Amino acid sequence: MSGQSTDLKDQRSKIKGQVSAIILAAGLSRRMGAFKPLLPFGGSTVIESCIANLRSAGVENLVIVVGHHHEEVRAKLQDQDVAFAVNPDPESEMSVSIACGLKLIDESAKALLITPVDHPAVPPEIVTQLINEWRAGARLLQPEHNGRGGHPVLIDLVYRQELLTLDPDQGLRGLFAAHRGAVRRVSVASPYVARDLDTWEDYQQLHQDVFGVPPAGI
Repeated sequence: MSGQSTDLKDQRSKIKGQVSAIILAAGLSRRMGAFKPLLPFGGSTVIESCIANLRSAGVENLVIVVGHHHEEVRAKLQDQDVAFAVNPDPESEMSVSIACGLKLIDESAKALLITPVDHPAVPPEIVTQLINEWRAGARLLQPEHNGRGGHPVLIDLVYRQELLTLDPDQGLRGLFAAHRGAVRRVSVASPYVARDLDTWEDYQQLHQDVFGVPPAGI
């Protein structure tokens, strides 16, 4: 048992140095009608759940891209060991937030997980699965469930410069399209990789599906 624990610790130590993550939380949440990152989710919040899932998979180097309500997000996460990048234009395309976050990712990182904040139910096992596929040689990875692509995506940082200069209209889709031969769609068991929180109804239904109860106090 102690040997297994040592192996797991060694594996997570390697991940910590090699794989970083960006959580995109700068948007206005207009369709939701409430600020997504700080909505209750189980015993914490949407953004805290995203962080916890990545941490549980051994990913320690996290950058949170904030914009709208950035002070509230920082206050909520003041005890978390995360870095913050500020997107000064919350109405900009996702590509702008990705570039803001990537500038804080250490040059020693070898791969990058990118997820919007509205995917708080992705199990850590899915993150581990993507990392293992990357270690086996895949360079651009996206999980899919029943043929539907989702998040997080994992990108080898040989594409760092392209990530910094994404086409705003195409975003990550453009990067994946430009390197189709390097893309691996990873079939996963969890439907939550493809469950966005775009609307209030999406949020209520996801919370009910995950926890069996409606969101607390709502």
